[in-house]
Amino acid sequence: MLIFPTIEIQNGRCVSLDRGHLDHATIWHVDPVETARGFAAAGAEWMHLTDFDAVAGGNGNQELVRTIIRTVGIPVQLGGGIRSREAVEYWIDKGAGRVVIGTLAAQNPDLVRQIAKYHPDQIVLAVDVWRGQVMTEGWRSSSALKPEDYIAAFSDAPLAGIIITDIDSDVDEVEARLGLIAGLAAQARAPVIASGVVRSTDDIARLKYIPNIAGALVGRALFRKSVDLPEALAIAQPGPEPVAGFL
Repeated sequence: MLIFPTIEIQNGRCVSLDRGHLDHATIWHVDPVETARGFAAAGAEWMHLTDFDAVAGGNGNQELVRTIIRTVGIPVQLGGGIRSREAVEYWIDKGAGRVVIGTLAAQNPDLVRQIAKYHPDQIVLAVDVWRGQVMTEGWRSSSALKPEDYIAAFSDAPLAGIIITDIDSDVDEVEARLGLIAGLAAQARAPVIASGVVRSTDDIARLKYIPNIAGALVGRALFRKSVDLPEALAIAQPGPEPVAGFL
């Protein structure tokens, strides 16, 4: 299972949001570029980067995003406000290893399926779930889409993965969040990346054994230091297969 150490940026700073509220950000006083390089130095194979200013329609972080992609030394999975074919093409041209699409997929699924076929294994579908519905516009708008039907609609697209986030305000227990993600993962054809469920390395150990969970985003827990990245990477590695004993 891949661990995607995650940076979320707003106004050029590393932040974490309270359930997606753009105006309630926890600011981490670290340098985004150096933090990203630290992920690579710790042994991460990929990292995830979300631009919250782009979610809100701004472009103030573009140079910072380009710098991270260009200098971090590992592939970057980029999300945040990518709502057109032109934006997808721009960031792939700038070196993004994968591009995450959410709102555009809900608004124009046929276009996203076309983009995925043109860029196989570089497009990731974001499925943000709140009260059983798929959310769009950076968690600000509720659609009429059920996550099961939404995922099924892209079953024939060559997606690199599907990021599933349970943002239900009533869900506080890891077991409940894992239950929703596990259920959706069982139906998905593309590899599933779990988001929002890792608070400790124990959560990584649990995710590792859920079928079709291919990765996990880990952000806030790294900044809070409740998860150590080298330890998380080690836990996520495949364990030895059981060997039958012979008498």
